Amino acid sequence: MSTYAILGCGSVGHAVAEELVERGKDVLIVDQDESRVEALRDQDLNAQAADIRDEEVAELVADRDVVLVMASDVEANEAAVRNIRERDDEQFLVVRASDPVSSDELTELGADVVINPSSVIADAALHALESGELEYKARQLAEVIEGSTSQLAIVTHDNPDPDSIAAAAALQSIADHLDVEADILYFGEIGHQENRAFVNLLDIELTPYDDVDIDDYDTIALVDPAKAGEMQVEGPIDIFIDHYEAGDEVDAEFVDVRPNVSATSTILTKYIQEFDLSVSQEVATALLYGIRAETLDFRRETTPADLTAAAYLYPFADHDVLEQVESPNMSPETLDVLAEAITNRDVQGSHLISDAGFIRNRDALAQAAQQLLNLEGITTTAVFGIVDDTIYLAARSKDIRMNIGKVLQDAFRDIGEAGGHSTQGSAEIPLGLFTGIETSEENRETLLGLTEEAVKRKLFDAMGVDQETASTAQNGSS
Repeated sequence: MSTYAILGCGSVGHAVAEELVERGKDVLIVDQDESRVEALRDQDLNAQAADIRDEEVAELVADRDVVLVMASDVEANEAAVRNIRERDDEQFLVVRASDPVSSDELTELGADVVINPSSVIADAALHALESGELEYKARQLAEVIEGSTSQLAIVTHDNPDPDSIAAAAALQSIADHLDVEADILYFGEIGHQENRAFVNLLDIELTPYDDVDIDDYDTIALVDPAKAGEMQVEGPIDIFIDHYEAGDEVDAEFVDVRPNVSATSTILTKYIQEFDLSVSQEVATALLYGIRAETLDFRRETTPADLTAAAYLYPFADHDVLEQVESPNMSPETLDVLAEAITNRDVQGSHLISDAGFIRNRDALAQAAQQLLNLEGITTTAVFGIVDDTIYLAARSKDIRMNIGKVLQDAFRDIGEAGGHSTQGSAEIPLGLFTGIETSEENRETLLGLTEEAVKRKLFDAMGVDQETASTAQNGSS
């Protein structure tokens, strides 16, 4: 068992000593105030009187595994650390500082851990503020949900991803906890294989928005909507929850937007905790996967809040289901899109752009872009295809110098919608606007040729690739 010494026993040192003794630790206290030492001995604590600046103190605590230097006099602490390190490099030293400058000085002298009480107090105050704000927001959310006289409609974004679906499922659980019925509605389709597996394996019930009469719901919630742009939801919005800042000011009775976290599932996990819900295995699994998917398994823009939320969910999740969701079978249609993208790839340097032609499932583009990123020497991919009268594009990047979401915005924001993260992005461009040619069956091939050339040119320019001098490593057209 480790043994401890505390040098300097003011209010901070005394509090540490009491906690260690309470845990059954062997603690020696050294302080220069003899009356304080006597008082400590009266409490049956092992205390000795000495000035912690003295070299003899380093000898006195030489047999201790951990030394905590807790005096309010930083100069005395520096002297104690210097004496201990001159004698022994192995003891673990925790030292009290007074400001960032003294923190740096104590670190240079050999302290293993430096504690700045003002920073600790500030952190504790911020934590208390965060807890208080969450409690207040939870009460607000409950009031809005409980104010529903019929049903709550929880609307995800267009072609919902795991983060949006999981957040909706969690909000549905909260509504159920408050004895309010809620349905999850979505626009578009659930086309990506992982997303379909996610919904099917966890038995999450989602209803197409167009299949219901929204007037049947007197309360409407939007979860994770900002990434989809403007959504055509009829009626006033009552609840708006997202981890992205909305483009315009949100007009809703309850708004919780937290750009300081990386997943809407993280926000809903905090509410699950605040409401003290016994989270179901299905919802816990969904939320954990939502956080993992949004942060690329904690490799992208992950915050401490995401990690603590995931740690809370981990024991409740079904990890066999998670494995099945992450390894779904590839549909024949996705395989066709991937094959077309491989055939038509244009590689310039480490950047790959490919045209998948006319497609039926736009979610297959994202899977193709991810698969092509595994090619040797490739750091950035973009795959685009045409559905009806719209060009859809999915991009992926592992180049730390490039924010692919910003690249797409630079390339296409004047003629369509584009956005994303540093490592992934998407774009939608009206086909006729892009080419200047009206869409019809007769000019499909002409459109395809013009689209391919124009998209590639805009993308390579936005990526900073000199197309005249760049070497084409692989080109499907050659």
